[in-house]
Amino acid sequence: MQPAPGEVRFDLKAALDAVVGLRADIPDDAFTAPILGTERTGCGVVIGEDGLVLTIGYLITEAESIWLTANDGTVTPAHGIAFDFATGFGLVMPLGPLRLPALARGSASSVAASDDVFVLGSGGRSHALKATIFAKREFAGYWEYLLDEALFATPAHPEWSGAALVGDDGRLVGIGSLLVQEAVGDDVVKGNMFVPVDLLAPILEDLLRTGRSPAPPRPWLGMYTAETPNGLVVNGLASDGPADKAGAMPGDVVVAVGDQRVAELAELYRAIWSKGPAGTEVALTLARDGTPLRVLVHTGDRRDFLRKPRLQ
Repeated sequence: MQPAPGEVRFDLKAALDAVVGLRADIPDDAFTAPILGTERTGCGVVIGEDGLVLTIGYLITEAESIWLTANDGTVTPAHGIAFDFATGFGLVMPLGPLRLPALARGSASSVAASDDVFVLGSGGRSHALKATIFAKREFAGYWEYLLDEALFATPAHPEWSGAALVGDDGRLVGIGSLLVQEAVGDDVVKGNMFVPVDLLAPILEDLLRTGRSPAPPRPWLGMYTAETPNGLVVNGLASDGPADKAGAMPGDVVVAVGDQRVAELAELYRAIWSKGPAGTEVALTLARDGTPLRVLVHTGDRRDFLRKPRLQ
């Protein structure tokens, strides 16, 4: 399942060398430590001649130190400069010269379902995988995350976090985010979800300049919700987060946002985000043990709950 130089239309070695290993150390008292851990490893992709690395943001959230490892074993310290909550992208700048090739960015529109692609992890050809796109569709995550269109490829790469999804022209089309398992027809398919690289261009300049997207921060509830046969069930709450303070509890079923009934995660998020930016009050109708309950959530900015990156 590993691609060979003679099988591809691009410089495979250069593409492989553009993918680096990434390790981030997070303080024990960080907000995301209980969920994401304090030692996070994955990959990043060099996308700039200055060594700028694109990765998946959860690897570097609240990181105290970051290290990049090239395929030849060279290790370079780095600094996380941005994490965009809407896309999930993270940007890392090396604190020393990487001297690695940059991988050209392409577009998710260049690949379609059933197209052959390549998933490149750090470590060279032995960590690269020939794969196939099996879906392009909306994705909603329980952590208040929504993509209008995500890329899904199979088979699953074991080192998916921050891995490069590359089209047959050798251009970057997505960044690895999740391991997924879902029904496709009569089969159960295991694969990875990738964030389309197209989402980076409109916000890249602002991320580099200010560390955040130019759009106002979305209202955040700190409510982890799952789609179930019984409706949208609250599985967990961020301690002292907006929904927790408003009185929501695990096991509650989310029935409506304001006067709008919701049955899917995407509907829930779009209804909440349509109310205004972070800080907006959002009325939720919940069902607790079958009894309707209305709570008013004073939403927050997720960023305010995170440790600020240490300046290098």
